[in-house]
Amino acid sequence: MSFANLKKQSSLGSLTSKLVKEVEKMNNTGGGGDDRLWKPEMDKTGNGYAVIRFLPAPDGEELPWAKMYSHAFQGPGGWYIENSLTTMGQKDPVSEHNRELWNSGLDSDKDTVRKQKRKLSYYANIYVVQDKANPQNEGQVFLYKFGKKIFDKIMEAMQPEYEDETAINPFDFWQGANFKLKLKKVAGYWNYDSSEFAAPSPLLDDDDALEALWKKQHSLQALVAADQFKTYEQLQTRLDYVLGRKGTPRLQDEETQNEDDMRGNFTPSFGNRQEQSELPADLKQQLNDLPASGGFNDPDITPKSSSDDGDDDALSYFQRLAES
Repeated sequence: MSFANLKKQSSLGSLTSKLVKEVEKMNNTGGGGDDRLWKPEMDKTGNGYAVIRFLPAPDGEELPWAKMYSHAFQGPGGWYIENSLTTMGQKDPVSEHNRELWNSGLDSDKDTVRKQKRKLSYYANIYVVQDKANPQNEGQVFLYKFGKKIFDKIMEAMQPEYEDETAINPFDFWQGANFKLKLKKVAGYWNYDSSEFAAPSPLLDDDDALEALWKKQHSLQALVAADQFKTYEQLQTRLDYVLGRKGTPRLQDEETQNEDDMRGNFTPSFGNRQEQSELPADLKQQLNDLPASGGFNDPDITPKSSSDDGDDDALSYFQRLAES
């Protein structure tokens, strides 16, 4: 490309559109996505519907779910998005830092703690009964990441509040129930309140087929094993950097360097309205709507096409962080 052509494209038209498309391509291919994870897809109106079935504990494991605590917030040095050691019952530098801030008694410090508080997510194996947005997923076994709202609905099914309600085990192949996942946007946040369990019924009538599904399930304990967490010292170094208390760590592996690039500079800029003030309105929207690359710390919703988007439910949580 000649310098003259470069100048012609400086109108932020075709060149910026190409950049946006390249980022979309990065996010949709090989950008850290995990094909074991299933996410409900939203339509352009901000609603979504799917039917899933929670599956029993995998062979050799006791519980049909695993829980993970994580932190995601932005500081002067970039983004801190890490699994929390409190998942394993260990001390975590962010939790300790938050405790110190809270005990200061200052309202400003308490506000900071609220922004930096840990987030609880759950993982379970599911069977996709109906997914009209992606019918190729139907009949397949996936991991599903969800928040407290859906977990509460599972607990309500297992321990109903009223005497005329029959308790069910949603994770049972034969006496469990399909879960009708209904998502809508309420006041700018994803809402799962309308989601509900159907009447109990066997998932399949063929025990051999059920056993085959059971053997396809993914390990849940592997998701929260010690090798999924950085050491206390590594997390402390990252926290100091994000909070602007220390410079860039002298020793960085490739993964950490990539995290600095993506969390500290690239992602937040999409939410910085001031930096985008010179962009055309349609391109601002395209940049703000770009999905995050799929990973275990990423939001648990896939918006329809390029029009993307919970305190404890994932996506609006990250959106508020990016816009703060």
